[in-house]
Amino acid sequence: MHDRPADTTISIPISALEHHAYCPRQAALIHLDGYFESNIDTVRGDLAHAAVDKAGTRNDRRGHKIWHSLPVWSDTIGVHGVCDTVQFTDDGPTPVEHKSGRYHPGGPADLQVAAQVICLREMFAAPVPHGVVFSGRDRRRHEVLVDEDKVARTARAVRALLQDGVLPPPVNDRRCHRCSLRPGCLPEAATTPGSADLFTPRSDGDWLD
Repeated sequence: MHDRPADTTISIPISALEHHAYCPRQAALIHLDGYFESNIDTVRGDLAHAAVDKAGTRNDRRGHKIWHSLPVWSDTIGVHGVCDTVQFTDDGPTPVEHKSGRYHPGGPADLQVAAQVICLREMFAAPVPHGVVFSGRDRRRHEVLVDEDKVARTARAVRALLQDGVLPPPVNDRRCHRCSLRPGCLPEAATTPGSADLFTPRSDGDWLD
C-alpha cells in the first residue's frame, strides 16, 4: 500500500472538485453545510443520469465491456467518486461523464473527468490518456485531456476549505443565475448596502441581569 502525503489522508468527493471549480461557496454549502436544492437543471440532470446510475456491466456491439456507476478512488490525490460510465477497450479504460446541458471546454466538468482519469490510472495501473464528457444538449462526446497539476491544486483547495470550515462570501455574478442553491446562498446580500452584517460575527454583548 502506498503512503499518502499528509494532506490527502482525508479523501474528498470528486464532485466537490467540480463544485469548487464552479464556485467555492457552492462547494462549501453542499459539502460543508449539507445544503442542496433542486431546480429544473438538476432535475434534468437526474433524468439524464437515470440510465447510467444502475450499477453493472454489459458488452457493446464490439464486445467491449461497459461498466456503469463504477466507484473509483485515488490515494495519491485523496479523492473518491463514481464514474457514470467506464468503457474498457484494448487501449484501456475511459471514463464518460454524462451532462444534460451544453459542454463548456475547460469548464468544471473537465476537472471532474480528469480526476476520474487519475483514479482509473491508479486503480488499474493502465494508461488512460483522456476522459469524455457526453453532452446531452448536442448529443456529442467531447474528449477531455488531463491536467494533473490543476486537479491536485483543486483537491488541496477543497480539502483546505472543508477543514477550515469557513463559508466563502457570496459573489453575485452570472454563475448565480441558474444555480439551484440561490435561495439559501443569498448572493444578492453581497451587493446590498449594510448586508455585510449577515456574514460578520458580532461581538459579545453586555447583558444586564
